[in-house]
Amino acid sequence: MNTPFDDPLVPARRPGLFARLRSSFLTGIVVIAPVGLTIWLLWTVMGWIDGVVLPLVPHTIQPEQYIGINLRGVGLIIFLLFTIIVGWIAKGIIGRSLIGYGERLVDRMPVVRSIYSGIKQISETVFAQSERSFETACLVQYPRRGIWAIGFISTVAKGEIVNHAETSGRLISVFVPTTPNPTSGFLLYFPEEDVVELDMSVEDAAKLVISAGLVYPNGKDPTVALDDKKAK
Repeated sequence: MNTPFDDPLVPARRPGLFARLRSSFLTGIVVIAPVGLTIWLLWTVMGWIDGVVLPLVPHTIQPEQYIGINLRGVGLIIFLLFTIIVGWIAKGIIGRSLIGYGERLVDRMPVVRSIYSGIKQISETVFAQSERSFETACLVQYPRRGIWAIGFISTVAKGEIVNHAETSGRLISVFVPTTPNPTSGFLLYFPEEDVVELDMSVEDAAKLVISAGLVYPNGKDPTVALDDKKAK
């Protein structure tokens, strides 16, 4: 930006060689970092699963005995196949009976019962495919009127929450995530009329939260509203 002391007839100075190299280096980091970290994370996870699964597989049937090299990812494939088979059995009558019998045994063990129930609730919340997943992003006024926060609508409040809340209308349970970690946040109950649903997807809203407002769902120019782009 020019100041009153700048001479309009003097052209702006071009950045030096070091500045251009630094700019190119930072651009390269932005391109390489997501790809490199993703590959590193997948490679590390595969190695960890191989280290846990392969010692449980009989030595005579491990692929290394036939091909002569240790292929990373074999343990992951075995784990996926084993998990699919267990899930298929668990859906049947025999599987459900065995799971019910096992859970009744666990309920009789004081310490094991607490650990098992906690892990089960986390697993069902994260992995279960059900209607409890977030489907709509919204705006709510939080932590006070006039300040807006992005939230995710989970469901309509029921039971004791509705009976004790001092409101005449429906209550909507909204998860308000924190930045930059959207897995932590606050569960809040708002009157239905105070929840503004957004057109953006849950994934786009999550990107907006993680990036602290730097990545908008409307593309390259965050200063242009979605409605203005649609009108164009």
